[in-house]
Amino acid sequence: MRELVEFIAKSLVDNPEQVSVNEVEGDRSIVLELRVAPDDMGKVIGKQGRIAKAIRTVTKAVATREGKKVIVEIIQ
Repeated sequence: MRELVEFIAKSLVDNPEQVSVNEVEGDRSIVLELRVAPDDMGKVIGKQGRIAKAIRTVTKAVATREGKKVIVEIIQ
């Protein structure tokens, strides 16, 4: 799951070396904290949050197949 979010984010930004994803796993849920360079925040969030919503939708689909709940947080 972490690798998926990291791959998507690195494909979008200008500074892929500054992308990091921290995974905090609970009993039935996973929290993914996505950090990018301040200049790349707009590219990851997108117009009206469309790209961020798409990232969350893809990860939610994968998590549903595994029987878990996933939360993607974009942190500066």
